[in-house]
Amino acid sequence: MSADLPEAFRELFAGLIEQRHFPGPGDAFHRCFGCGPAHTSGLHVRVFKTDAGVLAPVVEILGGAVVRATGKISVTGELTVRYVRPAPTETPLLGRGRLVADHGRYVDVEGSLEEFGAARVVATARGRFFPFATVGITPGSGTS
Repeated sequence: MSADLPEAFRELFAGLIEQRHFPGPGDAFHRCFGCGPAHTSGLHVRVFKTDAGVLAPVVEILGGAVVRATGKISVTGELTVRYVRPAPTETPLLGRGRLVADHGRYVDVEGSLEEFGAARVVATARGRFFPFATVGITPGSGTS
């Protein structure tokens, strides 16, 4: 599954399982700007499971961390980004995300964006996400 990733990420993502959720084209997930496959101008975020949370070869992965930890598709309620240093152009970036706290009605997550290979953090983020009702997803599975 990692063969269609950019070359810079293939070794790191080799052996990781992609977190997917595809209940149908009418599902709200499909229209999500960040991760929805049906959003025509969206980011089409791909998220891969790790023991600590998730990894993604993109900027915004906090929503993926929510699904990994809770099994619930969620929407962004708040997002705070702190830019630590400039991100060089044409440099692969690696996103990391993890659950900080599950408050029931909402969850808090944090993440970072780093220069791939150099492990220099270029941005950090904290977010509050609000799950909405989904059917057929179990915590940590990200599948239907």
